[in-house]
Amino acid sequence: MTTVDVKDPKINEKELLRLYNLPLEELLNEAKKYNSDTVEFCSLISARTGKCSEACKYCAQSAHHMTNIFTHPLVKIEDVIKTAKEAKENGATRFAIVTSGRGPTKADMPIMCEMIKEINKLGLKSCASLGLLTQDMAFQFKEAGLVRYHHNINTSRSYHPEITTTHTFEDRIQTINFIKEVGIEICSGVIIGMGESVEQRVEMAMNLAEIGPNSIPVNFLTPIKGTPFENYGDKIDEEHILRTLSVIKIANPNSVVRFAGGRKLRLSAENREKALNYAVNGILIGNYLTTIGIEPKEDIEMLEKLGKKLYV
Repeated sequence: MTTVDVKDPKINEKELLRLYNLPLEELLNEAKKYNSDTVEFCSLISARTGKCSEACKYCAQSAHHMTNIFTHPLVKIEDVIKTAKEAKENGATRFAIVTSGRGPTKADMPIMCEMIKEINKLGLKSCASLGLLTQDMAFQFKEAGLVRYHHNINTSRSYHPEITTTHTFEDRIQTINFIKEVGIEICSGVIIGMGESVEQRVEMAMNLAEIGPNSIPVNFLTPIKGTPFENYGDKIDEEHILRTLSVIKIANPNSVVRFAGGRKLRLSAENREKALNYAVNGILIGNYLTTIGIEPKEDIEMLEKLGKKLYV
């Protein structure tokens, strides 16, 4: 899927910050220049949940936090196939296997590669979000037919040390570069509302532009009890969510900017519609890793109301 076909606007951080601070309607109209009339659905399965070694302060799955979430080991291939078929019936054209942990183990690799092959057999485009990779792992996934790899930068380069110290921003960039080198598409996004400044939201939009992802999932922090960010529900409001989505779209005009986790909790129905009209042209449908999402039927009804077309 492509968005509006535009060339790189070569925008700089200073200009993007100026746009961020425009009256909201002016900013939204600037973003709309780069949006499209089609919206792409994708979905996922949490193929392994919890007990992650990384200490990301937002994450309910980290073993460093007491969150009492349901955990499970790597699911069976049959479970992936069943969930992928359901996602396809709900309009998804892409399906991702997502696992907790720093990255795949040697034992994981053949199973994960088989999952990728089975997703492709269903006529879906395979995606995976499996953590940090080695160069050889990236090659193995390419050989298995993986279409797109998801690896968020999560926040701006300057704010990353405030989010976790168990890996660096550059560790994340290295995995993205390994994926690029073997010719797999890139899905890389952020979580907003984690205490970052306005300037750092603009910075993260520019950091993403440096990567040039095919897809940019934007999550809105869902504060989880037991995590260091459990009281961070007031770090961003709905207006600034719309402003952040807009500058991400402006800085990344040829990327699909995608609604991901937190939209049900953090945005009213009116502002979800506004975001789709002006800056968002992808949706991660259904439930997320440890939080509840919106029924796909509701998303389809919203697209019909807005006169948007579902990408098929």
